[in-house]
Amino acid sequence: MTLPTTLAATTATTEADRPYTSVWSDLAQVEFAQGYLQAGPYRTRYLHAGDDSKPLLLLLHGITGHAEAYVRNLAAHAEHFNVYAIDFIGHGYSTKPDHPLEIPHYIDQINHVLDTLGVDKAYFSGESLGGWVTARFAQLHPERVEKIVLNTMGGTMANPKVMERLYTLSMEAAKDPSWERVKARLEWLMADPTMVTDDLIRTRQAIFQQPDWLKACEMNMALQDLETRKRNMITDEDLRAIQAPALVIWTTKDPSGPVDEGRRIASLIPDARLEVMENCGHWPQYEDADTFNRIHLDFLLGRHREATS
Repeated sequence: MTLPTTLAATTATTEADRPYTSVWSDLAQVEFAQGYLQAGPYRTRYLHAGDDSKPLLLLLHGITGHAEAYVRNLAAHAEHFNVYAIDFIGHGYSTKPDHPLEIPHYIDQINHVLDTLGVDKAYFSGESLGGWVTARFAQLHPERVEKIVLNTMGGTMANPKVMERLYTLSMEAAKDPSWERVKARLEWLMADPTMVTDDLIRTRQAIFQQPDWLKACEMNMALQDLETRKRNMITDEDLRAIQAPALVIWTTKDPSGPVDEGRRIASLIPDARLEVMENCGHWPQYEDADTFNRIHLDFLLGRHREATS
C-alpha cells in the first residue's frame, strides 16, 4: 500500500460567482454517442466517447444515479480510453428488473457488458454503488481487471442514519418526482448545493418520471435494508484479496462517511493509494472535474505524480 497523497484542493464559490452549466454544455464539444447495448438479458443504456482501438474504461455511477454523473469526464478520458458510462440495471434508462437488486446482479450485468463489447479486460472507475460493484468485481474476476478507482465507494459501512436519509430522499422523489424533491436528492450529493443546476434537476427528474421508476427505486433501494446490506458488504478480507492496482478517492465533505474510511480502505488493498479532494461531496468527478480528471488519469495512465500539500 502506498502512503496517501495529500489533498487536491479546490476553491469554494457562490452561486453568483459560478457560470451556469448544463449537461449539454458539458457535452457540446465532446464527440460522444448515446445508445443501448443488449448485454445478455439487460438492455443497458450508455454514453460513449473514444474509440475501440483504445483500452476500455467503464464508469459506474451511484445508487439512483445514471450515466450523466460522468458528463464532465468523458472528453478528458476519451483521449486515452474507449469510455463507456453506463446506466446500471434498475437505474436510468436501462432494464429494470422486478426483484430486489443486490451486488451479484450488477456484477452479472458488467460481465455481460464486457462480453457484448468483446473485451476480456478493462479499467473500472466507480462512484458510491459503482465503487462497491467495482471492488467486488475486482475481487471475484481479477482476470478481467486492469486497474480500479474506488470513488467515495459504498459497501464497507452500514450507518443506519445515512441509509435512512438516503432511502427517504430517494423514495420521496420516486413517489413524487417534483422539482423540489428531485433537487433535494441531488443536493445530498454535493458539498456546494449551487452545483445542482436546473438542467441537472431536469435530467434526473425525467428519469424519475418514468412510469416504472417507483418500482425500480424500491428494487435498487434494497441495499439500504440492513440485513440485505450486510450480506453484500465488502469485508476487510475482501479488500485484501483485490489484486489490481487501486486508487481510492475520498472527499472532505462526503456525506456517506469520513476521510478515515477512505484511508482505511486504501490501507487494506495491497496495491492502493489514497487521494483526498477538498470541498467536494459524493460527486467529486462532477463538482471538481478538473482535479478529478487529473488525478484519475495520472493513476490510470501510470504517470508519476508528486504528492501535494
